[in-house]
Amino acid sequence: MKRILEIIAMAVVIGLTVVGCSTQNAATGVSNVGRGKFTGTWTLNNVSYDGLVESAVSNVFDQAKPSAFVGSTWKLTNSGNGIYTLTNGTSQTIYWSVNNADANGQMFQFKKIYEGDKAKNVQQGYQLMVSSNDGNNMILKSPVNIGSGTGYVVYSFSKQ
Repeated sequence: MKRILEIIAMAVVIGLTVVGCSTQNAATGVSNVGRGKFTGTWTLNNVSYDGLVESAVSNVFDQAKPSAFVGSTWKLTNSGNGIYTLTNGTSQTIYWSVNNADANGQMFQFKKIYEGDKAKNVQQGYQLMVSSNDGNNMILKSPVNIGSGTGYVVYSFSKQ
């Protein structure tokens, strides 16, 4: 009888472990997306706002206002190297990755890389929540603290 109870207890522990380690994203309800769905050339088609007004955000990625990124092209290689180019011709080299261990769910993150920089030595970067990515369309959300709540700048991409 004791052996049967041990087996049942072990099965319960294994079952709870499998459920707890599921790739379901608790914050957004979407499953974690594989790295391969991020690679390629993306166009940022639209910037919208969820829970805040447009004028609440004057600068993103320490570079320009959100609307300046509409029409930008983001080239992301599987090695993590990348570059985005704004419609005015301004380009920025980046190193990107996907974080599946964040409490807020899957995060797309990148660091700006300047001449002579090595990605491993760059400490500052940016994180955006992955709202969806089916390999052809991607929605990333950047949280913005407003008062006692959080709003989001929402970036909608399509793959070229």
